[in-house]
Amino acid sequence: MQLQPFFNQAPSIQLYDPLAQFLGATPDGVLEYHYADAVKLCGHSCPTVASAWLMVIKALAALYSPDELPERGNIEISMSGERDAGVTGVIASVAQLITGAAPETGFGGIGMAGRFARRNLLAFGAGGDADMTLRRRDTGKAVRVAFNGSVVPFAPEMRDIMPQAVAGMASPEELQRFGELWQARVHAILVEQADNPEMIVVEAVA
Repeated sequence: MQLQPFFNQAPSIQLYDPLAQFLGATPDGVLEYHYADAVKLCGHSCPTVASAWLMVIKALAALYSPDELPERGNIEISMSGERDAGVTGVIASVAQLITGAAPETGFGGIGMAGRFARRNLLAFGAGGDADMTLRRRDTGKAVRVAFNGSVVPFAPEMRDIMPQAVAGMASPEELQRFGELWQARVHAILVEQADNPEMIVVEAVA
């Protein structure tokens, strides 16, 4: 399997998952996720997947201190859009991968008390200007996070190539260039501008 080499330059994240520890998947419960995991989950790499990846990582960094591992299964997420609106579902999939927060289809828990349940921790249609809100279940601390795509626009060349590619009328050379330009924007998001607070905007919820 060959993926874009720059995927390895994107921020990664370690989390503590008590369910993984309880069931013996890992002795200390520590899981590490990389951008390539999100690419394999979604089946593609695009600005939406990249921005969702960074939004969740930046939000968790705001919710936990530097000496804490974020706890997978301890986060509730409210998506501003409905589940079938635009790219909301894609963003939610990436958020679920990292945090474990799931909608009604998620893991219901173990035993009568439903320990380690992940079901109904991911909700849709909350509205508002942010892409999503993440809240710690243990402390109640919450942040809103949004992606400002204007910070990393596509190259002007894309205006001519993209319509041809989308319509299935692009030549092999144009398709190759389309892919290069597409991933160039992803690279800008994940690597060049990853720490730009104007691109990934995180705000505390009062």
